[in-house]
Order: sequence, then structure tokens, then C-alpha cells
Amino acid sequence: MFGSTELLVILLIVVLLFGASAIPKLARSLGEAKKEFNQASEEAQDTEKEGTTKE
Repeated sequence: MFGSTELLVILLIVVLLFGASAIPKLARSLGEAKKEFNQASEEAQDTEKEGTTKE
């Protein structure tokens, strides 16, 4: 999808916008958001499975 050059340019832009000290905080926030999204997705799938088995 992305080559290494594109990723380096994106990383450079992030560093310029937020500063190097903010990158770990951004990465942590993204990780937590991904974890919450995955949990919500699993819960929705479980609810959907329960709904189809009860009918």
C-alpha cells in the first residue's frame, strides 16, 4: 500500500506538526482506539450471533 519513502514523509510531517515528544502519546492513543474498536466489533458480532440463534 505505502512504500518506505511515503511512510518516511508522513512520519516527518507528523514530527513537524506535533514534535518528537508527542509521537509516543499519539501512538499510545492510536493503540487504545484500535483496541476499543476491536472490542466493540467483537461485541457486535457476538450480539449478532446471539440474535440469529434465538430466532
